[in-house]
Amino acid sequence: MFYVYILRSSKDSKLYMGSTADLRRRLAEHNDGKVVSTKNRKPFELIYYEAYNNEKDARTREHNLKLRSNALFQLKKRLKRSL
Repeated sequence: MFYVYILRSSKDSKLYMGSTADLRRRLAEHNDGKVVSTKNRKPFELIYYEAYNNEKDARTREHNLKLRSNALFQLKKRLKRSL
């Protein structure tokens, strides 16, 4: 399985989106400060993920969430109580 995930920083409440084949390992890497782009914003909590059978599908979804504001807006609308 491949996952697209959204994390929220407990430090600044900002969101981070990514994709991985091992969600537990990747969350641990973020919280251990092993990811350069997030090491100053830890700790993180997982607030949302989607699972895909195909890596390309997961990467395409991640790309759309990051670059298409409407895709992220619709997702935030669905998750408003979690954010």
